[in-house]
Amino acid sequence: MQGRDKLCAKLTSAFLRKWWFVLASAVILLLLGIVIAIFLGTWIRLFIDHELVLRPGSMTFEWWARPPVRPFVKVYVYNVTNADEFLNNGSKPILDELGPYVYSEEWEKINITDNENGTLSFHYKRTYTFQPEMSNGMDDDAVVVPNIPMLSATSQSKHAARFLRLAMASIMDILKIKPFVEVSVGQLLWGYEDPLLKLAKDVVPKEQKLPYEEFGLFYGKNGTSPDVVTMFTGATDMTRYGIVDRYNMRDRLPHWTTDQCNSVAGSDGSIFPPHITANDTLRVYDKDLCRLLPLRYLETVESSAGVEGYRFTPPEDVFANDEHNKCFCPAGPPCAPDGLFNVSLCQYDSPIMLSFPHFYLADPSLREAVEGISPPVAEKHRLYIDVQPEMGIAMRARARIQINLAVSQVLDIKQVANFPDIVFPILWFEEGIDELPEQVSSLLRLATRVPGVARAALAGGLCALGAALVLLAVTCLIRSSHRQSTLRLEAHVVAKPPPPKTPSKESAYELNSRR
Repeated sequence: MQGRDKLCAKLTSAFLRKWWFVLASAVILLLLGIVIAIFLGTWIRLFIDHELVLRPGSMTFEWWARPPVRPFVKVYVYNVTNADEFLNNGSKPILDELGPYVYSEEWEKINITDNENGTLSFHYKRTYTFQPEMSNGMDDDAVVVPNIPMLSATSQSKHAARFLRLAMASIMDILKIKPFVEVSVGQLLWGYEDPLLKLAKDVVPKEQKLPYEEFGLFYGKNGTSPDVVTMFTGATDMTRYGIVDRYNMRDRLPHWTTDQCNSVAGSDGSIFPPHITANDTLRVYDKDLCRLLPLRYLETVESSAGVEGYRFTPPEDVFANDEHNKCFCPAGPPCAPDGLFNVSLCQYDSPIMLSFPHFYLADPSLREAVEGISPPVAEKHRLYIDVQPEMGIAMRARARIQINLAVSQVLDIKQVANFPDIVFPILWFEEGIDELPEQVSSLLRLATRVPGVARAALAGGLCALGAALVLLAVTCLIRSSHRQSTLRLEAHVVAKPPPPKTPSKESAYELNSRR
């Protein structure tokens, strides 16, 4: 009790002059705590936005240009085990899924040009290295797969003049070209010399020649891409951070029927605009996909480094043959069965159909048309990207795609006369990363955890200190007022004159005698 009185005395002493100074300080602390509680999150967002901008020399620019991660590509090939029986007897194709054949990947962006409109232009450089210790087999393993160049040519000739089809059959007979080929896994991926392509190189007019001399499903990807990509840096608008502005100087694709379907305004899958919510739809653009791939929130996840993220995945109707996707069918429906996406227009008219592995989300009849493909499992065959929502950085990813060939029966070409109309699966692959390096994870933890803790600590501490000072000042004021009242009361009591004395009988007698 004496200690509190001493403290109150101090507050009213010459040290602070008057109690109102303490009360004013307390109110300022309270207001400061409220301001921090309301606005600190916005200030931190502005700081994050400033640091994320892709400006040459910054840390984020270096991570973007030369990512400190080593992605991998796992390839699974469907080896045809009964090619002759399928062609001669009409047996159902029997497939043996081989793999994975694992390649490590090094990313780099080169020839970077800083443009005046808040964009950067660059080329992708990717280097793939086979990893035998991580693979189930070697990339020189022999596999039997459909002859894609041949079957593409025959399917394209289905509606051509009959004499052209007969001429094509004669050429294939002379060159001994068959509907199935035996090649190594490495050749299937990175390229091998094909007699039809070699012939086309010599006889096809220059303006109609294909831009490659060998055939491979990943042909031309191992090295520097000739494509020029222009991407927003976030310097002028963070809502477009990491979004492709132009691809080969074009802001639209030429293939589809609407501007929306022809748009290239999507991420490359590594960075997205920051401050993502679970209600947002992310979009990824890849040249081979020939369109923007929408991604929607699936669940909240946490990395092994303790960083929370949102998992985004394509909606189940992304490749549906419905009204929403009719713009991807320039020739009109039917465009492709449910679960398949026809990319022939951007693959030089080759009847290539993309799907998710094992025909995940596709019509079950596609899988049932062959033997050897197990039913799809979402955890193994779903495409997804885990994104740290505040900074928009991809933490973990699995880009899973299956490449299929839509073969049409052509009776005038004897080599494929017995080949039925079928969607033939060739291979599927997954590309992705498991974890970010510790230095990046540490930054993400700092950016996600510290702001909330700092805001709670600062706002709570200032408000608590302000409230304590208000309480103390009010207590001292009340005590001071009580003390003042007590002193005035005591002064009043001391100043009151004593009551007059009543004279005694003897005194009255003496007074009368004197008179």
